[in-house]
Amino acid sequence: MNIAVDTAKIRAALAEKPNGILEFIAREQNVPLRAVLAELPAGEASAFSGDRFDEIWGELSTWGDVLFLVHTKDVVAEITGSLPAGTHGHGYFNIHGDSPIGGHIKAENCAEIIVLDRAPPGGRRSCSVQFFNKDGDAMFKIFVGRDKERNLKPEQLAKFEALKTKGQ
Repeated sequence: MNIAVDTAKIRAALAEKPNGILEFIAREQNVPLRAVLAELPAGEASAFSGDRFDEIWGELSTWGDVLFLVHTKDVVAEITGSLPAGTHGHGYFNIHGDSPIGGHIKAENCAEIIVLDRAPPGGRRSCSVQFFNKDGDAMFKIFVGRDKERNLKPEQLAKFEALKTKGQ
């Protein structure tokens, strides 16, 4: 991610909209999403190298039903299901199984994995594992699932918190 970033403007935008959608802030500031995450308060984001893709995916595949999200400027695609196992082949990490989540990921493009734990003032806590390419753009995100009352699933939250401590 080699782009001029005005960190003071990003911090001001985050302070102005603490519950704001981070992708919108990135777009308004004309920076990659990763640049916005870098300015979040201490403790909200833990980083892993992208070369740990297989390890992190493998761990996430034990969590049960999660929310798989892809957010571009044109679409926000949300799919709930368990993360299937995957195999490398033909230049992709190919995910397959009995889940609505499937497809092909260019895992070699994953430069960084961010474990993000946000609880903005007046907002609902959100816990996700986000995969970023070398340009600082999110490839996709995996969110801790919610129960019928919209609370984070306790067993997934415990696994999320354990993963978060590995990245600090």
